Amino acid sequence: MSPADDTTVRAAGCVLWRPAPGPHSPGLELCLVHRPKYDDWSHPKGKLKPGEDPLAGALREVAEETGYAAAPGAELPTVHYLADGRPKEVRYWTAAATTGAFTPSDEVDRILWLEPAAARARLTQPRDRALVDALLATRPLGTTPCP
Repeated sequence: MSPADDTTVRAAGCVLWRPAPGPHSPGLELCLVHRPKYDDWSHPKGKLKPGEDPLAGALREVAEETGYAAAPGAELPTVHYLADGRPKEVRYWTAAATTGAFTPSDEVDRILWLEPAAARARLTQPRDRALVDALLATRPLGTTPCP
């Protein structure tokens, strides 16, 4: 798929994380969103608006879907797949949750904060599991390696 291919659906998102709470739980937790339309668990992401910067779009989608503002980190691998018969390209970044609170909507009715192994198991699409590994390889500031 060529970057100039204008049939490609362009989207962006984040693997949203926060330090795990409590002294007995080193490491981090990842935020997964549940989309009732698809009955799936995924990382927050969405289509870019025309001309929108991908990182800005990723942070906008995180805020819209989770209610959290986020501080972006490293860019993660871009994911390519077919959605409704069209090529889709999703750029991802790591992002640390800063402030906010979740409010359910028609688009996202639940979120979960899970340790990486549990997040991997809950994600619906195998392609999303690789993003967990990519985030862990970046070792976000203030966290310890997780299984």
